[in-house]
Amino acid sequence: MTIEIIGVFIIIAAVIFLFAFEIFPMDKISFCIIAALLLTGLVSPEEAVSGFSNKAVITILCLMILAIGLEENGAISYLAKGLKILKNWPIVLAMLAIMLIAGSISAFVSSTAVVIVFIKIVAELREKYQLPPGKLLLPISFASILGGSCTLMGTSTNLLVNNIAARYTGEKLGFFEFSLMGVIFLGISMGIIAVFYRFLPKDTGELSDNYDLNRYLLTLTVEADSPLVGKPIGESFMFKETDITVLRLTRNGYDQNLLNHELLIQPKDIILLHCSLENLQKMRGEGYFEIDVEKNDRFQSTKNTQIKKVSDSDKKSEEVKQSKDENLLLELLLLPGSKFLGRNLTELKTMLIPRAIPLAVNKRKKLRILKNRLHQSNHEFTQLHVGDRLLIQTKPEYVSNFENSNNLAVLNQFEGRTPATPFKRNLSIIILVATIAMAATGVFEVMTSVITGTLAMLLFKCVELNRIYEKINWQIIFLLAGMIPLGIAMSNAKADTWITEELLSLMAGQQPPFIIGLLFLTTMLFSSVVSNNATAIIMAPIGISLASGLSLDPKPFILCVMFASNFSFFTPLGYQTNALIYSMGIYKFKHFLVIGGVISLVLWGVGTLLLSAMLN
Repeated sequence: MTIEIIGVFIIIAAVIFLFAFEIFPMDKISFCIIAALLLTGLVSPEEAVSGFSNKAVITILCLMILAIGLEENGAISYLAKGLKILKNWPIVLAMLAIMLIAGSISAFVSSTAVVIVFIKIVAELREKYQLPPGKLLLPISFASILGGSCTLMGTSTNLLVNNIAARYTGEKLGFFEFSLMGVIFLGISMGIIAVFYRFLPKDTGELSDNYDLNRYLLTLTVEADSPLVGKPIGESFMFKETDITVLRLTRNGYDQNLLNHELLIQPKDIILLHCSLENLQKMRGEGYFEIDVEKNDRFQSTKNTQIKKVSDSDKKSEEVKQSKDENLLLELLLLPGSKFLGRNLTELKTMLIPRAIPLAVNKRKKLRILKNRLHQSNHEFTQLHVGDRLLIQTKPEYVSNFENSNNLAVLNQFEGRTPATPFKRNLSIIILVATIAMAATGVFEVMTSVITGTLAMLLFKCVELNRIYEKINWQIIFLLAGMIPLGIAMSNAKADTWITEELLSLMAGQQPPFIIGLLFLTTMLFSSVVSNNATAIIMAPIGISLASGLSLDPKPFILCVMFASNFSFFTPLGYQTNALIYSMGIYKFKHFLVIGGVISLVLWGVGTLLLSAMLN
């Protein structure tokens, strides 16, 4: 063993220690790796920064942008909206159906983005249909990981392993080459979870506080030119949209019976809605209502927010105005002594203009009883109390006024951008399908396909660059850029060759199934304390060298590392989606250890058999 090999092993041990105990963030660890490799002379300066230009890293970055475009335009939520039909299903069947949907989407979209969207969907299913989130979120996380293992672009790990395989062997994996194995692994895991789902927690309280699912109250007035006039209330978007609740409809001072879905909407009807911030902005973006502002920018205190169809020209002028004004949305918490206490939204309009426009209020106590919804007045609903949250539209120069107030707390600040239209949502889906088709059919290689898809997203303004800069998980990009030089250092120092020779001497006379099984298990255990991407970068060259030393086809060994790097289910540390749901406080470590442990062991055995069969 040379000094260079010892140096590489010391750096790898230090990296494992830093990852396992989370002493530094991932991106800082990456810079430590690059600096250590440079200072020890294990890589050249060009090799040290080669990770930033690596094909796999660029591909992963573009896939993240595509996922952001889909999420920004509501495409993922739209595709998963049909889950409301599961409310009448037995919980185990509902769980399996959701797993299948999450796994299918994750085969083509970032698993992390899919899990975040499904967290929101599960929270809604819990609130409306009492489906327990504890029975759903861990299976969703597992399904997204397994689904991502079914295609070449399903996870960043697959792309990294494919890039390493091309560098060492000159051969690339096909887009669907290992999909059958991935589907088998997904099906087996779904069966195991169906058996063990009783061990999952039943209920854990509210999810909405952590994932911005809080709902706001707002009062809308129907105008004569509204597209809703003459339409039965049960057929309006307000009843079709699951995340919008109609609390009250007042006509000529009298409350109408909301249980009558045939009730026709008329001009000057006053409607009280309960909806999420996402849907509030969506309704504005689709022109269902506009802020009623006079030419002198003072809000009309005698009118509520208007339900009014906005023309295309009005939309364009509004977009221009918003881009010039750079309007923001602020969420304010009302503290004791605030001058807004006891006021309603109509009264607030005269108090806040010209600094801000009140849009909606989030009541401290949730409104659950239908009887109360039907018999309280609009004034009582929107009257503000301590602990209520107020959503306002303002300009950047006025934000400090609210931040410096002693009786208000600024909880959140949102961009005042107009949400995407259904056209952009559908266009985003078309771009994704076209990207997948180009990669799957071999028209372009994966990197070229995803770069083309990203360009289309940008040209058609399905996603803006400023949103990309904000929402990209740059930690993953820097992690990959730092770990790739570590793989190069192993090759430069001949550390991978040394490990292979030692393993070959230990495995002399052993059958291929034993060798693949040991590689699978070692990689899986390694991935339990280090990220799946870091594991793949370190173990893939070893697997390829091992196959070469045994004069065996390297493809089963490549797939072994790829699957095993993803399949560490028995801890929440190795994969980002598991860490995400673990941090929510719903699950304990034992849920991963027991259920994830059984899945890992079964997949280890099945994977060993399937991969060994490829050598025959």
